[in-house]
Amino acid sequence: MTLVIPDATYRRIPVADGVSLNVAVAGTGSPVILLHGFPQTHLMWRHVVADLMQDHTVIVPDLRGYGDSDKPAELDATTYSKRTMGDDVVALAAALGHDTFALVGHDRGALVAFRTAMDHPENVTHLTSLDVLPTLDMWDVLHGANAAVGFHLYLMAQPPGLAETMISNSADVFFGHFLDAWTKDPAAIPAEYRLAYLAASAGAVPSIVADYRATASIDIAHDQADLDLGTTLSMPVTVIQQDWGSALGYDAAAVWRAWAPRLTHYTTDAGHFMAEEVPAEIVAAVRELLAT
Repeated sequence: MTLVIPDATYRRIPVADGVSLNVAVAGTGSPVILLHGFPQTHLMWRHVVADLMQDHTVIVPDLRGYGDSDKPAELDATTYSKRTMGDDVVALAAALGHDTFALVGHDRGALVAFRTAMDHPENVTHLTSLDVLPTLDMWDVLHGANAAVGFHLYLMAQPPGLAETMISNSADVFFGHFLDAWTKDPAAIPAEYRLAYLAASAGAVPSIVADYRATASIDIAHDQADLDLGTTLSMPVTVIQQDWGSALGYDAAAVWRAWAPRLTHYTTDAGHFMAEEVPAEIVAAVRELLAT
């Protein structure tokens, strides 16, 4: 059985040379684009879509390299840079007739959303980020024994070959670890969705690793260039995070405020997969931001 978001129309939309995205579109009204995280697909937004589609056009793609979207070979670091993936988002919106849109991202999708908003402030009206720090800051706070929480970041930062082989040889164990360890409510990800995420991830190991490898190279350079220029996010921004800062010794709100002067910052008691664990909480925060 193929899982879909109820009441959504599915399309394949070209966004770059040789790259098309699998996209679900639901509802009518001002556009909101939702970007999924690791190790998931667009399906993680099913509960959020059910609410937002009542008065918004909700656009929910699989990111390049994930799910049923195209997975181009990694030619160099730009293939899966967040800048390239952000350009995909802008091209997707334009193909659907939208010059401006609100953007919500979780995990990897939040990094793409951040870079999209930095590079295309004229297109992004509102930004919501779920449970990440910007790339430059993420690497800065992962140090000492506490860095063990991000072991996968270091594994997938290695030159091509090692991570792909190791993960492919134990894909269900590797990806299943994160689905199990990062949720506080296992029932939030029913068995059929867990299996769908595992199957999609196992079929995308090279592109997922390439995405993470870019985060340890070119994505850092792009953030650093903006930091050096003093570039910040001009739109209103909402960030929702677990309280990782207490464990890792940093002030998450202060880190984000340096990038987002118009910041609203929340912490949640939910686990990492908060759009599935506490969708009403996420919807309320997104709607509050959209009313800004």
